[in-house]
Amino acid sequence: MAAMVRNPLYEALQQAVRTVGPMIEQIDADVDRPCRMFHTGKVWTGPTAKQFDAQLAQHSVRARTSGQAIMDDLRQALGHTPSEVTEEEAASIRQKYRLS
Repeated sequence: MAAMVRNPLYEALQQAVRTVGPMIEQIDADVDRPCRMFHTGKVWTGPTAKQFDAQLAQHSVRARTSGQAIMDDLRQALGHTPSEVTEEEAASIRQKYRLS
């Protein structure tokens, strides 16, 4: 039986989740803050402000759903990737994805 080793792709996906997750959380917070401030009514009012508010809300939702989709895709890929592979498979994966 071939010796099993850590799958470099699995490790790379784990690292991506650890790296991208906090970035997406920061983006969500950075987008949410101006939306909340805008809704206080102290920043800008009037018809143009209402149009801007609608656009800002659309961009906020798009950023949030896009970030969630990225994390969902990473977690799904991680869930379908074995944590261990044979040494030969690990070498092939490293070469294919240019992993060190």
